[in-house]
Amino acid sequence: MINPIAPAKPQEAVQTQEKVSCFMDHVLQTPSYGWKDEQGNLIKPTNKEILKEFFFRLNIFRSKKNWLAFIGWFKVLCLAPFLVLFFTKYFSFPLLGIAFLYSMVVMGTHGTIWYHRYCTHNAYRFKNKFWRFITRNLTVSVVPEEPYVISHHVHHAKSDEPGDPYNASAGFLYCFLADVNHQPIAHNLSEEDYKRVTGLLSHTAIRPNTYAQYKKWASVVHPANEIAGWLLNWAFWFGVFYLIGGMALVCALFGAAGFWAVGVRTFNYEGHGKGKDKRREGTDFNDKDMSINQLWPGYVAGEWHNNHHLFPRSARSGFLRHQVDLAWYYIKFLNVIGAVSDYHDSKKTFLEKYHRPYIEKQRGSH
Repeated sequence: MINPIAPAKPQEAVQTQEKVSCFMDHVLQTPSYGWKDEQGNLIKPTNKEILKEFFFRLNIFRSKKNWLAFIGWFKVLCLAPFLVLFFTKYFSFPLLGIAFLYSMVVMGTHGTIWYHRYCTHNAYRFKNKFWRFITRNLTVSVVPEEPYVISHHVHHAKSDEPGDPYNASAGFLYCFLADVNHQPIAHNLSEEDYKRVTGLLSHTAIRPNTYAQYKKWASVVHPANEIAGWLLNWAFWFGVFYLIGGMALVCALFGAAGFWAVGVRTFNYEGHGKGKDKRREGTDFNDKDMSINQLWPGYVAGEWHNNHHLFPRSARSGFLRHQVDLAWYYIKFLNVIGAVSDYHDSKKTFLEKYHRPYIEKQRGSH
């Protein structure tokens, strides 16, 4: 049962919105080149400045607080030899096809199911921790949840504005290296703000650090927990793939996971029109930012991005007949078998509020 909550008074609502906006302004670690200039315009750093920031923040010898940013790219580095071995020793066209499907479809769809719709937007709820654990580990683990989730909340609050951690208007490299340069949480959060950060992750599988531990590691997740989960996940999938297809399959699929880990870092640049307004009438109904619906990410990962920005908490973003949504099919299947207890589905609202009025308008103009 949902407890009724008295509507906030206008002044209280404004104050709450101001607090949220202020929180989103400083929850992420500000890059050395800053988010915006004195006039409030987006700062567009040079590629040299971006690369300098990237290597500065990856340096765990300079500061152990860089550990989480380092882990993300260290995983990619560890996966690279598998990809090399696949192409030099185990290559075959059938395995290439399997690797392609694993990278594009399986890894891509899992990213939408787990990181995007569950961890960030809490679009559905699991019946118990068992199904949450299964879903979390459906694929080879590559991306840490914490920087993805917190920065993605900021992305929605400031989409295509200064402060958006992957603002496409600042260029490809700005988005591609955002996981290190723009996505980590700030190192100097107050205890109150740190509690708000942990609250955004409370439904995930992350066991949060104490505030004292956060001050030491600059993260919500403890290094020991993150690394243990990563190694256990890789050990499990290494064993499964090896039993099924030997080292050839191991190299193909671990290499594919590494390929996806690099490729997914390009998505937000593409998904927001490369910094240009590429929205199309009758296809992209959200007019508050430059997000666009793209066929390829939609079909292989259920990532209909403009729809998602219109209804971020929806467990389904493929609202039209042609918009295949594999992530939604998985969520709905778990709901049918009782593994997902409830979910948000905004398809009906989308059709009534946006699509049907558009169709009627088009018919009336002819």
